[in-house]
Amino acid sequence: MLVRGQPMRTIWPAADGAVEIIDQTLLPHRIEIVRLDGLDDAVRAIGDMQVRGAPLIGVTAAWGLALALRTDPSDAGLAHACKSLAATRPTAVNLAWALARVESAVIALPPSARAEVAAAEAAAIAEEDVAACRKIGEFGADMIGAFAARKSGETVNILTHCNAGWLAAVDWGTALAPIYVAKERGISLHVWVDETRPRNQGAALTAFELGQQGVAHTVIADNAGGHLMQHGRVDLVIVGADRITRSGDAANKIGTYLKALAAADNRVPFHVAAPSSTVDWRLTDGVAQIPIEERDPSEVTHISGALADGTIGMVRVAAPGSPAANFGFDVTPARLITGLITERGACDASEAGLLSLFPEEPDAFARNSRKR
Repeated sequence: MLVRGQPMRTIWPAADGAVEIIDQTLLPHRIEIVRLDGLDDAVRAIGDMQVRGAPLIGVTAAWGLALALRTDPSDAGLAHACKSLAATRPTAVNLAWALARVESAVIALPPSARAEVAAAEAAAIAEEDVAACRKIGEFGADMIGAFAARKSGETVNILTHCNAGWLAAVDWGTALAPIYVAKERGISLHVWVDETRPRNQGAALTAFELGQQGVAHTVIADNAGGHLMQHGRVDLVIVGADRITRSGDAANKIGTYLKALAAADNRVPFHVAAPSSTVDWRLTDGVAQIPIEERDPSEVTHISGALADGTIGMVRVAAPGSPAANFGFDVTPARLITGLITERGACDASEAGLLSLFPEEPDAFARNSRKR
C-alpha cells in the first residue's frame, strides 16, 4: 500500500539477513523503520506491538524463528525460540500456525541447514499472506459492489473496528482489503472508523491508512456506532479477527462484540474478514475456549499522542490510584456474524460454511499441531 505516495510493506528482509519493520507504536505521528537482528528483537516487536494484527504477528514470528536459528540452530535453540515467540501474544492463532509451519520445515534437517530453510519458509508465508489478503479484498469488494448497485451508485457506508488493514498484515490487510479493492473499482464509499480504545488503533492506524490511500473516512468514538446504525448511516460492518473457531465464532479487538450486537439489532450485515490461517480448527466454542489476552493496565489509564511540541508522549486520563483492567479481545458468537470473507470466498459463519471452502484444513491443522 502507499505511504506518502510510495508503495510499502509492513515487514521485509534486509540485504544483510536481518528483518525490517515499521514501528507501529509511533504511527501516525512518525514513520520509523526498526531492525530485527535476532530472537529477542522479534519477541519484543510482537510483545510491545511494534507489529500487530494476526497475519503480521504470524509472519513476524516466522521471521523471528529464522533469525533465532542463525544464532542457535540446535534442537534446544529451536525449541527455545518457538516457546519464546509463542508466549508473546496468546490470542492470535496465526502466531502458533506460522511457528508450526516453519518448525515442520526445518525439524528433520541438520542444524547447519535450518536457518536458510526457515528464512525461505518465512518469505513464502509472507508472500502467501499478500496473495490471500488481495483475494479477500476481491471477494469483499464484490459484496460492496452489490451494496452500491442496490443503492444506485450512492456512497456505501462501512463501519470497521480496530485496525485490520495493511498494517495488520504484510500488505492489503483483511477487513480493509475489500475497501481498497472497491476503491480501485471506482465504487463510492465512506468508512466510519472506530477510535478503538484503549490503544486507539482505529484513530491512529486505520485513519492513517485510509488517508494515505485517499479513502473517505470519519473517525468516531467507539460508542457512536450503534447510534449511526439506528439512523441508517451504516450499510455494513466489516471487521478482522485474531482467531476463528471451526464453528464460526470470532475473537477480535475488545468492543467488536458490542458492534455485532448493535448490528444485529438494526439488521446491519456484520462480516468478518480473515485468511484461513486465522481459523483454529481445534476449537468449537469461542467464548469458552479462546484465550483472551490481558495487557498492561497502563494502556487503559494512559493515552499516547503527539504533544504540543511535536514529541510523542503518554498522558494519564484515569483518576490516580484507580485500578484498571485491560482485556485485549472479546468473542463474537457465530450467530451474530452474517458471513466470513476468506481468500477462497465468502461463507456462512459455521463449521459447514468453513468446510465448504476449506475441506482439507482440519487434517492439516491437526498434523501441524501434533508437530508442535
